[in-house]
Amino acid sequence: VAQQAAVEVEKTKGQEAAAPGTTGTLHKPAGKPDKKDEKQKKATTAWKEEAAKKRAIKTRGDTGGASGWRGSKGGGRHRHQHHEEHAQAQMPSEPIVREVLVPETISVADLAHKMAVKAAEVIKVLMKLGSMVTINQVLDQETAMIVVEEMGHVAKPAKLDDPDALLAEAEEVHKEDAVLEPRAPVVTVMGHVDHGKTSLLDHIRKTRVAHGEAGGITQHIGAYHVETPRGMVTFLDTPGHEAFTAMRARGARVTDIVVLVVAADDGVMPQTVEAINHARAANVPMIVAVNKIDKPGADPDRTKRALVERGLTPEEWGGDAIFVNVSAKQAVGIDQLLEMILLQAEVMELKANPNKLARGHVVEAKIDSGRGPVATLLVSEGTLHAGDAVVCGVHHGKVRAMLDDRGLPLQAAGPSIPVEILGLAGVPMAGDEFVAVQDERAAKQISEHRLQKQRSRDLTQASARPSLESLFERLQQGGTKELNLIIKADVHGSIEALSDALTQLSNAEVNVNVVHAATGTISESDVSLAAVSHAIVIGFNVRPTPKVQAMAAEENVDLRFYNVIYDAINDVKSALTGLMASRFEEHILGSAEVREVFHIPKVGTVAGSYVTDGKIERGRNLRLIRDGIVVYEGKNASLRRFKEDAKEVQSGYECGIGIENFNDIKVGDRIEFYYMEEIKPEIA
Repeated sequence: VAQQAAVEVEKTKGQEAAAPGTTGTLHKPAGKPDKKDEKQKKATTAWKEEAAKKRAIKTRGDTGGASGWRGSKGGGRHRHQHHEEHAQAQMPSEPIVREVLVPETISVADLAHKMAVKAAEVIKVLMKLGSMVTINQVLDQETAMIVVEEMGHVAKPAKLDDPDALLAEAEEVHKEDAVLEPRAPVVTVMGHVDHGKTSLLDHIRKTRVAHGEAGGITQHIGAYHVETPRGMVTFLDTPGHEAFTAMRARGARVTDIVVLVVAADDGVMPQTVEAINHARAANVPMIVAVNKIDKPGADPDRTKRALVERGLTPEEWGGDAIFVNVSAKQAVGIDQLLEMILLQAEVMELKANPNKLARGHVVEAKIDSGRGPVATLLVSEGTLHAGDAVVCGVHHGKVRAMLDDRGLPLQAAGPSIPVEILGLAGVPMAGDEFVAVQDERAAKQISEHRLQKQRSRDLTQASARPSLESLFERLQQGGTKELNLIIKADVHGSIEALSDALTQLSNAEVNVNVVHAATGTISESDVSLAAVSHAIVIGFNVRPTPKVQAMAAEENVDLRFYNVIYDAINDVKSALTGLMASRFEEHILGSAEVREVFHIPKVGTVAGSYVTDGKIERGRNLRLIRDGIVVYEGKNASLRRFKEDAKEVQSGYECGIGIENFNDIKVGDRIEFYYMEEIKPEIA
């Protein structure tokens, strides 16, 4: 029996070894596993694993290999020693000095990002330097570099971040191995209205342009490329001198030669004088074309004598100005005029490099309802191809189509060729520079950079237009050696007296130069000429319209008005010597247009008026302006609306205005209300 029991035990051990997953005892042999026990086993295993994970979570200060809050048992002193050594190994031995590239403008947040510090640290440094800034405020390059140096880093100006700098570098590379070739001259035709500018060009081009214009007057800038037997010439036909001045105001030196067209029967007219002054201000050589010599009553010699008074002396009279007698209708003198243009161009030695990416200027731009933005470009160097990526001012695009002056498609345009292109993102301004670049991505990058710079310039940069108050200060700094003036007066005698008196104020330090002088009211053309010539406009017994005043304020052009010649002379003299006393500045309240005149017995003449702008107040100073000329200055005697006295009348309302001791009021007159404010000179 004992032997049999031993055999059974051996069998049981063998079964356990063969099936290790099953457990059992002698009293309870292993059978099928119980489901309840299996579930309890799984739950216990999960709890154990979760507890192990919790013990393994490291605390913020725990950098050692031990798990749990307490760590492993034993070796406490050695464990702390190892922890300190590890922490010391992680700390940097010295601060990291970074090389920071600082662009022209950068925000506080971007500057902090470049130095890998928090924006608050940068703001703290700026506050120590005395500048209270916010995280989004833009810093200039100089301030940003000081901050970088203060924080222990190396600051370098990031010139290459400017895409325009890359363009300039590419330009320098091209200049080194450039092969210059002769180019056609660019000729601008200027002159008085209806003196035959476009008719003259018509004959040269063998087309009829003026017939398609409203009233036969050029309404837009035309750029024409003409092949002549003697060579190639590009003509710009301008609608007036504003466009010419607007292009020069943006730094565009487009014109090589100016052809001044003067009618032999009309002689020198106001716009002729303006054209002469604009061309002289641009320092461009002039050729005078005396037109309409075939008309009865034409006297070319009289025209020449009038131009001699303006400083243009013909060569045959011992001067240096080229005069050509022409007739656009009879085709007289056209060949001689072209010969003189090309002769002048040969003397100037005009050359350009055609084997490079194109550069030039925008002559005009508009939005076409079917084609989108359309720009007329004049290529000055390089060759422009259809499909090129271009940047025009702050706009970019791809040349989708290129047309010549006759509307025919072109594939390429070299130097001095005018073309019309489609495909720009916006409408550029006349005089903007255009540049062809490698791809559209570069064009977009340059465009965005220029747009950002323009915004920053508009917001942060104050205008440096001259004024009499700042003249002495600029003289002391050596920034000004010339005072440019534009004089407008009611009669020619006043102009001569003012011009002579003011030019005699010139001394060894400063030269008083009269850029332009004419009779009549101050116009927009005068303001634009003053803006580009850095001139001060002096009005003697004339007043500008509100539109011209608004334009002058926008361009920061200094307008001065006088009715006593000695006041003007004393102001300029005081400005030159730095002894300006307190002056009275005029503030316009508003103006009213006379629509009806009423003659009331025992009262006098009352002007039934409509307030066009601002407001008018009772008892204020006023002036009566007729056709831009000041007729009377005095005080307001009465101001009424309907039958009631009014203290003031706002714009858009009608009223009755009485002028003290003056009754010569006519329909169409303009009454301007103003008051004088004393301005005491500030000591800089």
